[in-house]
Amino acid sequence: MIRDEESFVDPRETTYAKYTEVAQAREAHVDGVLQSIEDTGYDRALGQAWKGTLGDALGPLRFPVHAFQMIAAYIGQMAPSGRIVAAAAFQTADELRRIQRIAYRMAQLRATDPAFGEGAREAWQRGEAWQPLRETVERCMVTYDWAEALVALNVCIKPVIDELFMVQLPRLAKRHDDALLGQIFGSLDEDCRWHREWTVALLETAIREHEANREVLRGWVRKWSGPALSSATALAAFGEDSAATSSSAALANVLRQLGLEVAAA
Repeated sequence: MIRDEESFVDPRETTYAKYTEVAQAREAHVDGVLQSIEDTGYDRALGQAWKGTLGDALGPLRFPVHAFQMIAAYIGQMAPSGRIVAAAAFQTADELRRIQRIAYRMAQLRATDPAFGEGAREAWQRGEAWQPLRETVERCMVTYDWAEALVALNVCIKPVIDELFMVQLPRLAKRHDDALLGQIFGSLDEDCRWHREWTVALLETAIREHEANREVLRGWVRKWSGPALSSATALAAFGEDSAATSSSAALANVLRQLGLEVAAA
């Protein structure tokens, strides 16, 4: 995809030292929010209906995020350049962080409701709303061309799912007097934004070096954007009324940056 494999430059110029510095600051902030939840009895004030919505969202969400982590790890394993390998490896760590924070938040909520999140696996495997996303990520997990897997995940799937759960769900939470979810997920969303940024920088480099790459990328976008959008539409109840539109706009924004607008998107 890229002739000069070292021509790609991560816009954040992320080294291991820089990554750990950024992660430490973000983790300290989230640790403080989670501690305040425990110290103040925050969860006892949440409405039971909202806790039910959180259980329906957070429990199954762990499964696709784990798939995102596995796909990012595969991209890093197969990528031809050390710089791409590093970016994908840091993204893999970010997704592990996201899984851990979701699981920790669920454990906190179980302290006030022991049944919180029960049935999450069943919902992921058989719940109607989750099946478009499950099919999409499972197909992505067996996409063995690392570059296509990158486009499928970071250009098509993650922008719409990250927008829905990291941005739209916290907005809905605020309407249910759960403002702290936004502080936790806002930190996770900063990771997700960087995932898009380094991917756009890489693909811009590929197009700049060889214009024919644009059509290859456009073909992959046509293949994956429809299933990604269908996945977000099926799960739109976990955001505000505009959630599906916002998810579509998140995908369109990435495609616009790359000049890859296609009819399916």
